[in-house]
Amino acid sequence: MRFSNSVGAAATLVALAAPAKALLYNVSLNSQVRMAFDGQTGMTVSWNTYEQLSSPTVMWGSSPDQLVNKATSDVSITYATSLTYDNHVTISGLKPNTKYYYMPLDMLKDQYTRAPYSFTTGRVAGDMTPYTAAVVIDLGTVGAEGLSTTPESGVAANNLLKPGQQTTIASMAKSADSYEFVVHPGDMAYADYWLKEEYTGYINVSMADGYKAYESILDAFYDELTPVTTQKPYMVGPGNHEANCDNGGYKTWNTSICVPGQLNFTGYINHFRMPSEKSGGVGNFWYSYDHGMTHYVIVDMETDFGNGISGPSEPISGPFGQTNEQYNWLENDLKSVDRSVTPWLVVFGHRPWYTSGALCLECQEAFEPLFDQYNVDLYMSGHNHYYERIAPIANNVTDPNELNNPSAPWHIINGAAGHWGGLDSFDTTMQNYSRFGLDSTEGIYGWSKLTFHNCTHMTHEYVASVNGTVLDTATLYKQRTCDSTCDA
Repeated sequence: MRFSNSVGAAATLVALAAPAKALLYNVSLNSQVRMAFDGQTGMTVSWNTYEQLSSPTVMWGSSPDQLVNKATSDVSITYATSLTYDNHVTISGLKPNTKYYYMPLDMLKDQYTRAPYSFTTGRVAGDMTPYTAAVVIDLGTVGAEGLSTTPESGVAANNLLKPGQQTTIASMAKSADSYEFVVHPGDMAYADYWLKEEYTGYINVSMADGYKAYESILDAFYDELTPVTTQKPYMVGPGNHEANCDNGGYKTWNTSICVPGQLNFTGYINHFRMPSEKSGGVGNFWYSYDHGMTHYVIVDMETDFGNGISGPSEPISGPFGQTNEQYNWLENDLKSVDRSVTPWLVVFGHRPWYTSGALCLECQEAFEPLFDQYNVDLYMSGHNHYYERIAPIANNVTDPNELNNPSAPWHIINGAAGHWGGLDSFDTTMQNYSRFGLDSTEGIYGWSKLTFHNCTHMTHEYVASVNGTVLDTATLYKQRTCDSTCDA
């Protein structure tokens, strides 16, 4: 453990199957029910069916035995190679911070949870009640098609799951009562790893059936995630592993292997519906929303950087907006935040530029000036598969105040949720701005909790998935003049 200021232990829990010799094409698909905030008075419910629905419908009500209300839409869409249709329905006119029950109609078999499900709507901007949000990044499929007790070639032995070990998804599901929603800024399922899994002998699939392997891994992940997504809004952002079918083929493989439907973030675009229209953003790529005392911003660290800077997934993917559209939107969004109403400003993107591993310098060039100018409190990212807490820093200079009222943004990297290839290692020399780190050496998978206590104090915790132990905790203090409702 590096720069340790807290420690934890390991434990065990749910056995995982050993990798199959050959993939079966979605033989146990469920409805993949999921939700996203649509402001504080709405919730978008999404699910999958085998057939296109002329009028996707969700029944809902204030009690599980009184689903007397009906919401409908005409959004039932699919893409080449998908086995299913993605259905999206927004329930509007709800009360903020209120629990409701719901049930999508025409669902497939659901082996993990049972309808009716429930959700709680968002907190109105300016609600200073303390709350916690969960953050998970770089979370892949587990079991026969992903992270398991059997490794790919080169994975460290201590990065394997032990028989009966609790996974990150299981940990988040078990702790669901402790947080209000989830933010997942990039890298879901790792379906694009099918080619590497085949190449290393982890799975047995013909190249001609590669598109089936991709869809099988993708659906397995969303199936596994339903114990979380049926009860908690799941707010997402794009990562490089959503871009195409073979893990950045323009760098490592031949992109001609990807068939139509498995290029340009197609699955990601179809599967989710984020509240971009309400914030003037673009699709599932960049948007913002308020929740209580916090303004949340999701940015696209793969495409659409603007100002002459190309995102790392271009030109194979994107763009999704006009020239400079994301940059201009981000500046307008950040400058419009009323810090007396939402004193906390938190940004999520997939790639880091302060870390003891691979850096995204084009991300820094594109976004850091805006983060500094508009006093972003926290930037959370992943991409590198480890956990690292960085001191507040700007323009490569560590803030001398550290966490005691810094003027620079706080940076945290948590790409340690767990996927087929295990965890990454830090570079040999840790950066002097690092304050705590866990990598492949420790072999501990985990996720984050962000707790907003009041307008001046916010705590980040790193939760070990294996047993729920908090392995690192740190609290940011910002000296503010807040409305009386903000005061602790």
